[in-house]
Amino acid sequence: MPKKLIRITTIPLSLEKLLEGQLTYMNQYYEVSAVAAEKERLNKYGENNKVNTFWVEMTRAITPIQDLRAVWKLYKFFKKEKPEIVHTHTPKAGIVGMLAAKLAGVPLRLHTVAGLPLMETKGTKRKILDQVEKFTYKLATKVYPNSRGLKDIILKKGFATEDKLKVLGKGSSNGIDTRYFDPFQFDTTQKKNKRESLGIPQEDFIFIFIGRLVSEKGINELVEAFNNLQAENQNISLLLVGPFEKELDPLKEETFKTIQLHEKIFTTGYQEDVRPYLAVSNALTFPSYREGFPNVVMQAGAMNLPAIVSNINGCNEIIVEGINGVIIPVKDTSALITAMKLFVENKNYTERLSSNARDEICKYYERKEFWQILLKEYKSLEREYIKS
Repeated sequence: MPKKLIRITTIPLSLEKLLEGQLTYMNQYYEVSAVAAEKERLNKYGENNKVNTFWVEMTRAITPIQDLRAVWKLYKFFKKEKPEIVHTHTPKAGIVGMLAAKLAGVPLRLHTVAGLPLMETKGTKRKILDQVEKFTYKLATKVYPNSRGLKDIILKKGFATEDKLKVLGKGSSNGIDTRYFDPFQFDTTQKKNKRESLGIPQEDFIFIFIGRLVSEKGINELVEAFNNLQAENQNISLLLVGPFEKELDPLKEETFKTIQLHEKIFTTGYQEDVRPYLAVSNALTFPSYREGFPNVVMQAGAMNLPAIVSNINGCNEIIVEGINGVIIPVKDTSALITAMKLFVENKNYTERLSSNARDEICKYYERKEFWQILLKEYKSLEREYIKS
């Protein structure tokens, strides 16, 4: 009988996007179950990926009563299933999953940290989130920050000790499928048609952003920088691929209005497949305030796009200044303008970065290699912690 592995994220979107393909791969070696909220979407994920599913209601907000219900439901599930490994992702799934697994006596309790939302929080809420994070790590057997910078932050904050932390490979939670993110799948005609359908002039230099259109992703600064630059350089466009989240982290009102009214800013909403948008673009702009190990930067690189990223963990590990992109200070609009201007005006420089971009990603972040590293880690921990 194969050993049981349970993977938990707060919402199915994380299973679909952040861990794409990974659970199906692990299903060859374990009996895998995926746990998340949003029952219908989770069931669909299970069918598509041929893994078991178990639904637990969870939210990304602070909801203690609901969270305790989730812990109790998971505890009963673990006692029944008796998994060898429970592996959580995202803060809420982490605290709920690790607590239930500890109470149920699960031998291997693993938690991946793919970013710290608390970094942009202050006051009492920050204190609560700090304690929750610390408690999650205490409950876990092993904690996996998905970047070296994130590991340093965790140590500096005193959330966990060095012996409990490990970065797998060069970082990331899932690597990247470089055969899927391949620029050569899109020919000149396809790219021309895509620009036409978006309403973007063929001669324009396109800056692209992919992700949630919220303040902590640096969208206020990006829109302001683009607005300034476009006033003096007509042949540039800004393509924003992703959803607005007005409830959790809204943009400034003036930013939102500029996005709606500017004739050279284009929005697409959430897109299942971002490759056609990367294929028509010239550079990624990603001025985020905090990340774990951003998939978008890897995806853009694999599609031959140089990137402008903020100097935060993850971003400054994927991008090497002057090799495959430019690194700017966080929340610095003028530095962003300077970098964007450099990309538009110095074609030789931009082409050089572009020619290196894909090689850098293929060399270090191939998805199947990451899966093998993770599987090896599971097997090593089994030998260490589980009596046969």
